[in-house]
Amino acid sequence: MSTCATASRNGAEPLAGTSATARTWLLIEQTGPWGAKALTDSHLGPGLGRALNAAADGTGVRIALIRRPGRHADCHGVSRRRLFLAHTAPGRSWVRTTTVTDPGAALGLDFAALGAGEHHGIWEPHSGDPLVLVCTNGKRDRCCALLGRPLAAELAAAGIDTWEVTHLGGHRFSPTLFLLPYGYAYGRASAHLVKSAVEAARSGRIVLEHCRGRSAWDRPAQAADLAVRARIHEDRADALDVVRVEALPPAPDATPAGSAGPSWGVTVAHTDGRTWQVTVEQRTDGAPAPASCGAPLLPPARMAVFSLTAADPA
Repeated sequence: MSTCATASRNGAEPLAGTSATARTWLLIEQTGPWGAKALTDSHLGPGLGRALNAAADGTGVRIALIRRPGRHADCHGVSRRRLFLAHTAPGRSWVRTTTVTDPGAALGLDFAALGAGEHHGIWEPHSGDPLVLVCTNGKRDRCCALLGRPLAAELAAAGIDTWEVTHLGGHRFSPTLFLLPYGYAYGRASAHLVKSAVEAARSGRIVLEHCRGRSAWDRPAQAADLAVRARIHEDRADALDVVRVEALPPAPDATPAGSAGPSWGVTVAHTDGRTWQVTVEQRTDGAPAPASCGAPLLPPARMAVFSLTAADPA
């Protein structure tokens, strides 16, 4: 079996708590080839790519390149391109879009405000179906090309609003995808799963199967959110919020030596007033797996939920 197949089909590593983290996304359409560091290794231009990276640094905005599925001609003279802004915090999710002739116009954005979820009416609201982003950057990881591109093409042929995207993290879970506006990521995805997730998102819901977490939160909070959802069978996207994440002191006797990592106490709140306390620990005792295609086998750093307790009502 090929390395890509091994990485994709190895179900030993849990998916929960592995999504890329970003409260706000800036997506820039860029046709043609992408390099390993696509923002600077594409026809967008290295100077503009570096300037965008600098502008977004520390603001909570993540920038990625997108393109429609299909053949990717080596074109320089793209006259118009689509841009999206998306904020993924529960209860305040939105997607805005525009078309520009010069992608350098994105440098004029207020990245700090966007990272905080304030769009100040910029651009137009995206009123179409949920956006589906499938990671296909083979220069970053060949699994994403070999497994992601066929999935993206199949979804587009089915009429789903699909874009290829440069990097979602978690190459070992290829094919990986990301849905907007709610910002939940999925791994080891099939076309059937994506179609179910899109249908759910149309009504403000999510699919828990193969879900990696919501990008608005760091990974311990992603794992806690999914654990509570599984416990109470909650699929409404904005029904839960993470209201507190607290680093916990080490507990050396709680786990085998060498496998325990940092741990966190996460408070998850429901819109109906219920709350849960979730203890999440980073563990390295899972089955070895490659971090990406061709990489050596290493124990993955996974998020493990050790306790989940409903808080007593006040």
